[in-house]
Amino acid sequence: MSDVNVQKLAGLDKAERAALIRRSEADLSFFLDKVQPIIEAVKTEGDAALVRFGQQFDGAEGLTAATLQVSEAEFDAAFDLVDDKVIEAIRFGIGNIRSFHEEQSPEPMWLKEVRPGAFAGDRYLPINSVALYVPRGKGSFPSVTMMTAVPGVVAKVPNLAIFTPPGKDGTVDAATLVAARIAGVETVYKCGGAQAVAAAAFGTETVKKAQKIVGPGSPWVVAAKRLLAGMIDPGLPAGPSEGMILADDTVSGRLAALDLLIEAEHGPDSSAWLVTPSQRVLDEALATLPELWAKMTPQRVEFSQTVLSGKSGGLILAESMEDAIAFVNEYAPEHLEIMSTKPFDYLGEITEASEILMGTHTPVSIGNFALGPNAVLPTSKGANTYGPLSVTDFIRRSSVGYVTAKGYPEMAAAAKTLAEYEGFSSHANAVSELRLEYLKDM
Repeated sequence: MSDVNVQKLAGLDKAERAALIRRSEADLSFFLDKVQPIIEAVKTEGDAALVRFGQQFDGAEGLTAATLQVSEAEFDAAFDLVDDKVIEAIRFGIGNIRSFHEEQSPEPMWLKEVRPGAFAGDRYLPINSVALYVPRGKGSFPSVTMMTAVPGVVAKVPNLAIFTPPGKDGTVDAATLVAARIAGVETVYKCGGAQAVAAAAFGTETVKKAQKIVGPGSPWVVAAKRLLAGMIDPGLPAGPSEGMILADDTVSGRLAALDLLIEAEHGPDSSAWLVTPSQRVLDEALATLPELWAKMTPQRVEFSQTVLSGKSGGLILAESMEDAIAFVNEYAPEHLEIMSTKPFDYLGEITEASEILMGTHTPVSIGNFALGPNAVLPTSKGANTYGPLSVTDFIRRSSVGYVTAKGYPEMAAAAKTLAEYEGFSSHANAVSELRLEYLKDM
């Protein structure tokens, strides 16, 4: 077990501590250089570039321009290819996700009388078109379809489209199509990676241009979003998976190890940390990892071992829970489990985390698939300024103002004073006696 990264916070200097915080997509220079020609090709060649890149990057030899969009027949066939138990689990998860996001939805409009006769408020309308990115490179993720599609449907976005890489046979993962149809989205394009972001930004002969793109992706996707931010709203920063377990001395280290591997198995570019002030918890977790790896598939073992032995994962011993919590807030993880028999004792101290799962019965697995809150979350310290994907990511807000004749004099006087102070004569004229004179003409 010497290959697993074990650190003591107290023994780290500033540079070493900063290295623990650094994410895999922190330096995108390599990907930015590689992504630029992909973007240009999609912009100039359209469908032809999508087909070529699908063949080159995804091995989808049978992909053609005519099959870039999933057909109704492919949707129908997907339900025969997916086990009924999986379909039922998808329906269960979507039901909870829909319920959560319906409760989250704001009222279409609100107005408040801020002064007598003067009203101000907000109006909400759905964004016209949003692309939903569903990755596939390291597995199949119908859960991402559930998490991106449902809030878009709840928000009543008129044009929702899923972008996901094709398999080697040129088809889309069947469970992803099942989740899409149950959620209420039946436009699916067979393209992934940087080329999918470019297709959504520019449109092609087959793909309709979108105003925004949401969903997690590889550094290739993150880089493309960054380069195309002037063409399409890239949404919250959602890169490779991050998981952190904050454990006190009241829990089993075996349990901590069990949940540590959840995000570690996503891929070699994931991040996964166990932070605890308990030497016992750390030692138990370390000793348990081999027996857990024996119960996993080879690919997931390889991914998680790479993460836990590298720069983006491992076990960290803190001097105290206060020390551990300070590190959590500094790290600002995507997924955080507070593993304790009294998790609410610590909740108030956690200020920087995208998702906080409480106690010993709320593993990230439940959050990812079934509970209801959105599991598309900001990564790479995005928790400092972003929240989870929500209905509000699919709607736009307009301010609404209405001043009556009764409320006008007081408002006009204040506005005229400030307009004159700032030197804006037309601003001042619009709330001067001229307005009252012109109103008499009506």
